[in-house]
Amino acid sequence: MSEPEGERLASQVIGSFTLGTDSDGVCVATFDRRPVNAVSLSVYQDIGAIVDHVEGDPTIRAIVLTAPDDARAWCGGADLNDFVGIDVEGRKARYDFINAQLPRFYRMDRPVIAAINGHAIGIGMILAALCDMRIAAENACFACPEIDYGLVAGGAGLFAHVNMPEAKVREMLFSGARFTSRELEPTGFFNYVLPREEVMPRALKLARNIAAKSLPSIRARKIASSGIEGRGWEQAYLDAQALSARLTAGDDGAEGVRAFLDHRAPSYRDA
Repeated sequence: MSEPEGERLASQVIGSFTLGTDSDGVCVATFDRRPVNAVSLSVYQDIGAIVDHVEGDPTIRAIVLTAPDDARAWCGGADLNDFVGIDVEGRKARYDFINAQLPRFYRMDRPVIAAINGHAIGIGMILAALCDMRIAAENACFACPEIDYGLVAGGAGLFAHVNMPEAKVREMLFSGARFTSRELEPTGFFNYVLPREEVMPRALKLARNIAAKSLPSIRARKIASSGIEGRGWEQAYLDAQALSARLTAGDDGAEGVRAFLDHRAPSYRDA
């Protein structure tokens, strides 16, 4: 049974993505660039525009990133047409542009759930790793095939950051081989591995659970989570405490405590 949805609000097209936010504050971002959802330079530009849109819209509380049901892949990797005739300087310029967009997506102040209903190849696997949570179809395939094209995949550090075992990461990067989500499930890369038809319902259920929280708290939690890298656990803990202390002064912090003590659901004002 599918998860009941909130009232649908107007959708917005940002390049190859369609964003539709419902009355619960759940934004479904559908990546639709046929035939295989390959990532061109324009898609990285779209990703940057999505960050601007989300961070400027307080009605959005959680994002589900998915692909159309009939897509051949959730994200089929880089668009190799971008590399035809490219020289070293062009490649460096491309990387500079990409490196200005992806970190912004990772640090976007709303949580992103990857509803992976198809294959995630190359940059597709990196895009999944940049999301906060990952729910994958059990028959979806994952691979980093750059070595087969005489190139080097750039995701090793990111996969280590999400605690994938180093031996498996190196196997993927050196071999270029494909693995199903079931085969990768023991690595801890996914929150859930499910039959394909259950992926979106579970992602929406999780997103609505998050969207019901206070927006300042959601934002602060995302900032704290994405700020861990480069810090020891103790400094990250102190940073989270500082964020929580500031939230205590707001109306929602007090309301959350009162509601718990009154045995009722909180009524947040996002203040």
